[in-house]
Amino acid sequence: MAKKTVATLQSGKTDGRSYTKVIKMVKSPKTGAYVFDEQMVPNEAVKDFFKN
Repeated sequence: MAKKTVATLQSGKTDGRSYTKVIKMVKSPKTGAYVFDEQMVPNEAVKDFFKN
């Protein structure tokens, strides 16, 4: 009974895997201190996020 419940829960998680949480360290122009920029981006756009 438990195996069937686990299998149905795993099949519903496919939408969440298409996004990745990315964290980039950026230097603040005002203070000069480093600030962390955190975003949820689609897997296809991860390289574009780090290029900027």
